[in-house]
Amino acid sequence: MADDPIRLLIADDHPIVRDGIRGMFAGDPDFEVLAEAENGARAVELARALSPDVILMDLRMPGMDGVAAIKELTRLGIGARVLVLTTYDTDRDVLPAIEAGATGYLLKDTRRDDLIRAVRTAARGESVLSPSVATRLVGQVRTPADPLSARELEVLDLIAQGTTNREVAARLFISEATVKSHLLHIYAKLGVNDRAAAVAVAFRRGLIG
Repeated sequence: MADDPIRLLIADDHPIVRDGIRGMFAGDPDFEVLAEAENGARAVELARALSPDVILMDLRMPGMDGVAAIKELTRLGIGARVLVLTTYDTDRDVLPAIEAGATGYLLKDTRRDDLIRAVRTAARGESVLSPSVATRLVGQVRTPADPLSARELEVLDLIAQGTTNREVAARLFISEATVKSHLLHIYAKLGVNDRAAAVAVAFRRGLIG
């Protein structure tokens, strides 16, 4: 029915933040807060059980973080729209969340009216971004990330094949310390934090095949 309230799930590891978000929607018949989750794993569990329309998801939580939770929701085919609500707007936070499938990305200093409007927008399946995040994404499009060097691509290709740092070093006749240095540069350029994410992003961008 058109008059059905938008069903919400709040995921944040700080109880006071969850209380504050719940309070923003309290008393508004257009919204129903179904439950609260203290981490990503609990958010996924509750989303499977309750089928919310929109999940307000923090990113940095203990155990399963927000990005991992978004990926799991996507893998499970859960149709809830995920609206990231966090304190952080760095490339390392924004890009992985959007790539994982977040419908929107807002900062916690967002005003109540703007948050409510954003939830309505997300529930319709439309993207919504805070101004600083939108600017950052536009900047990424206009100024592509630093390209990987030929040696970094060699390292990444070997990593994708499941080789260890020691094996990469032996294959390329370099030290393990140099391999680690290359990996750190690769992570920074791709905006990721680990080997698996680097390989996934590289495949998605066609850097390795």
